[in-house]
Amino acid sequence: MRYEVRERLFAVGEDYWIEDEHGRKAFLVDGKAMRLRDTFELKGPDGRVLIDIHQKMFALRDTMVIERDGGQLAKIRRKRLSLLRNHYRVELVDGTELDVSGKILDREFAVEYDGELLADISRRWLRVRDTYGVNVIREDADPALLVAIAVCVIHLAEKERGDLD
Repeated sequence: MRYEVRERLFAVGEDYWIEDEHGRKAFLVDGKAMRLRDTFELKGPDGRVLIDIHQKMFALRDTMVIERDGGQLAKIRRKRLSLLRNHYRVELVDGTELDVSGKILDREFAVEYDGELLADISRRWLRVRDTYGVNVIREDADPALLVAIAVCVIHLAEKERGDLD
């Protein structure tokens, strides 16, 4: 399943829709303004919160936390010992680790588990400016989680580069 993200220069407090490959609204990224930390909600088309995303306070490195139904699902941070700035680690609560690498700021990267591709994030399939796709490869993968991971790593990379306040 492929999802299209039409992004504006995103800032916390702004909302945007993510559509499926048929043009139907699949997820709403709801940026929460006026908070001490960067906070987003990933909502379904019915407005129900599927995933909460927020910046972890008091962390040595910028870390985003993904929660579902009040419980932590994952933590995302830049990989510590990587020579590449565009390499992130996703630590799921069950101990599983996902690897995110590629050209994050160019929206050309992949999410992998143990060398297996779970999602491919790219602009190359789309002709619309300021749009990128999240192509979920495995049918048994959690699309909401993979979309949330893409939103988080882009946010962290832009923050590190200084694009965000």
